[in-house]
Amino acid sequence: MENQEKESLTSKLQDMIRNPQAHLKEYKRFAKFAIVGALGSVIDFSLLNLMKGVFGWPLLWANTFSVSVAIISNFVWNRLWTFPESRIRKKRVQLVQFTAVNLIGLVLNNLIVVGCDALLQSYIHEPWSYNIAKAIAIGIILFWNFGVNRLWTYRGL
Repeated sequence: MENQEKESLTSKLQDMIRNPQAHLKEYKRFAKFAIVGALGSVIDFSLLNLMKGVFGWPLLWANTFSVSVAIISNFVWNRLWTFPESRIRKKRVQLVQFTAVNLIGLVLNNLIVVGCDALLQSYIHEPWSYNIAKAIAIGIILFWNFGVNRLWTYRGL
């Protein structure tokens, strides 16, 4: 990112904090994104626990599968509800952008889940350890996904 773009982004964020009324639409959009993310989290947690707890998949594979299904759900619902005006753009282009952002999010998510699970297992046992690790990862990745998707996938909307 060029220096001028960084300054512009910083000034926009500062303006949003100083003058929240002027940016009410963006706050509502973030709330919708978070609601869609909450649905994705239900899918994610459910599939993680099904694959790991019931079928005995390794944590990394179970987490990768559960996040991947949640990403698809989140793309559909964000396109239909959070950013409905984005439907005038080509779906394939947006899907590629959304997927690229979320694949980076997936790598970060896996690092957080596996790392936190390893740390937590000294104190608590499965399935609590990996579910708490998953909750931590989702909380962190929410901001990554919204920020980068807003600036790239849904830029200018």
